[in-house]
Amino acid sequence: MKKTIKLVAVFATASLAFGFAPAATAATATKACLALDTGGVDDKSFNASAWAGAQAAAKKNSSVTTPAPLGAASSADYAPNIKKLVDANCDIIVGVGFAINDAIVAAAVANPTVKFAIVDQDGKSDGKPLANLKPLEFATNESSFQAGYLAAGVSKTGKVATYGGLPFPSVTIFMDGFAKGVAHYNKVKGKNVQVLGWDIKTQEGTMVGGFGDSAKALQISKNFEQQGADIILPVAGGLGGATAANSIASKKSYTIWVDTDGFVSANSYRKVLLTSVMKRVDLAVQNVILDVANNKFSSKGYMGTFANKGTQLAPYHDLIRVVPASLRAEVTKLGTDIKNGKVSVK
Repeated sequence: MKKTIKLVAVFATASLAFGFAPAATAATATKACLALDTGGVDDKSFNASAWAGAQAAAKKNSSVTTPAPLGAASSADYAPNIKKLVDANCDIIVGVGFAINDAIVAAAVANPTVKFAIVDQDGKSDGKPLANLKPLEFATNESSFQAGYLAAGVSKTGKVATYGGLPFPSVTIFMDGFAKGVAHYNKVKGKNVQVLGWDIKTQEGTMVGGFGDSAKALQISKNFEQQGADIILPVAGGLGGATAANSIASKKSYTIWVDTDGFVSANSYRKVLLTSVMKRVDLAVQNVILDVANNKFSSKGYMGTFANKGTQLAPYHDLIRVVPASLRAEVTKLGTDIKNGKVSVK
């Protein structure tokens, strides 16, 4: 035993003599894993945004590893996918989308030593928050309100429209904000621009019934155009592509993208994308992963707003000339007024 210690000491001394520094202690690795909703990682919407956030976290902190996310073909895959990630010893598991909430909550309850996050839900169990589960939510009615005002100002027909995938709060919040933005424009300008697809009073609207039926999304878009709508806001993940493709083919409408900046994520539709209502899922996911890596994880809920840049209206890009300079100025001021509380989006 003494000889072994002596040899180690000699080797260490020799290493220093030849200029070799002792190896640095490796940083503790953080395995960050994503359980996706349906639609795939390339949905050009919230799944893609969440994955981009995870990858950005890995670039910012070399101790973070990000295995390929697990996609779901249907809701039946949610719980099994999360179990696979738990069994793979992931340090943080992010559930992407409101539909996966129940499965994430159940897993968080069953695995209190594993950290979780859920996009678009409050993550509560029987009405109570969990110490190992962080909710990531977004006040997208703020930027949707701006988009509604913009759409009303750009519309030539006096009719705009919106539809959703499913009537969940994280979907209808866009639609309601959009309609209220149009109503605000009407009030300010003394106009009567109509909104198809959403009723503010009844809180009901046009739904696809899911996020995978592009044929139905296309038909809804065509129906709106036939009724006179020349700007459409689809709140249905990747199904927005069906609306944008129809806008290109018909030349009767513009599309407003959601979640990501469509000009970047869905550039093939750029000629008809008026703007995008951005939900910065990427930043929220990136930050919760980095918090885990830096031992700063907190289960306190995150709400993305104008103030913290968790939601925002994208630039007009190629269609900037479609929006008069005076209207652009009004939309910008409206965003500031919403952020400062001078205009309510409720």
